[in-house]
Amino acid sequence: MRLTRYTDYALRVLIYLGARPDMQCSIAEISRAYDISQNHLMKVVNDLVNAGYLASARGRFGGIKLARPAEEINVGSVIRHTEDGFDLVDCGDCIIAPACGLTGALRQALAAFLNVLDGYTLANLVTNPAELGMLFSAAKKRDLPQAG
Repeated sequence: MRLTRYTDYALRVLIYLGARPDMQCSIAEISRAYDISQNHLMKVVNDLVNAGYLASARGRFGGIKLARPAEEINVGSVIRHTEDGFDLVDCGDCIIAPACGLTGALRQALAAFLNVLDGYTLANLVTNPAELGMLFSAAKKRDLPQAG
């Protein structure tokens, strides 16, 4: 199973904000921290706001933050929300599909995959916010122009 870049970015945004639960952050800040496209993140963030995972505020002191505690954000639910489909293979036009056991095996494997992720919350992914903060700070310093 391979998750889309969209889901990857959604999880990155949630982890970044989960490491800073009391702060509002900007999309530009998150984009710089991960060195990913701000335009892509804007679409992902908008979707996460509409889905109730994030809260946003406009204006001078605006930004985004988690809309609820990290303990209440289920990883499996986020992935179900951000992924379009979970067909591991397209059995629809296959002539042996009615008698093939692969379809059932893949359905069972997918259910197990999602079941594991259902056992995790964002809080489980952000167990060491101080270390995450240091890593984000180190990336920020690395990107600063060097004197000389």
